[in-house]
Amino acid sequence: MASEQRIEEIAAAISAGGVVAIPTDTVYGLAALPDDEAALQRLAELKGRPEGQPFAVLFDEIEAIRASVEKPDALDALEPFWPGPLTVVVRAARSSPHAFVEPAVTPEGTIGLRMPDDAIALAVIRACGGALAVTSANLSGEPPAETAAEAAAMFGDDLPILEGGPRRRLPSTVVDLTARPPTVLREGPIDPAALLAALGE
Repeated sequence: MASEQRIEEIAAAISAGGVVAIPTDTVYGLAALPDDEAALQRLAELKGRPEGQPFAVLFDEIEAIRASVEKPDALDALEPFWPGPLTVVVRAARSSPHAFVEPAVTPEGTIGLRMPDDAIALAVIRACGGALAVTSANLSGEPPAETAAEAAAMFGDDLPILEGGPRRRLPSTVVDLTARPPTVLREGPIDPAALLAALGE
């Protein structure tokens, strides 16, 4: 477990508008505040991502997730998969405790959200107010970093990195609840058939 002091240092860097690398329950991720346009732009530039491609938002509590979506009841069937490696795309609430900006929320008003099953990630998210925009720590098109050393090799010494040991797992499964029927956009650790069965599909 990372020290409390180091978690506080990383959270302070994020809260000051920075981008950092943190461990999650899948791989290492790049994290920034979801309401800071400049930080999100830097996050996209670090990865070399196309402009406007959305980032997932990770939360430290399920109730905070529910407060951030337009129809929280749509999440009922999937809550048993949280905390865990599941990202759900839904319509964002017009008013929520968090003021998300693009590309944490898309121009169409959709948002990808999840609650990771990782004590270190949850501690950082909590220290930053309960929500962070997070994307896998890699250059666009490259495999994600599974260790702090791999993240450092990709992004250099200027990127603050929270050491949390190896994280060797597929990136999260992504399911789009705005589609009819719901659509699995990316396969990951959670079986798509189990998700669709939970949704009654």
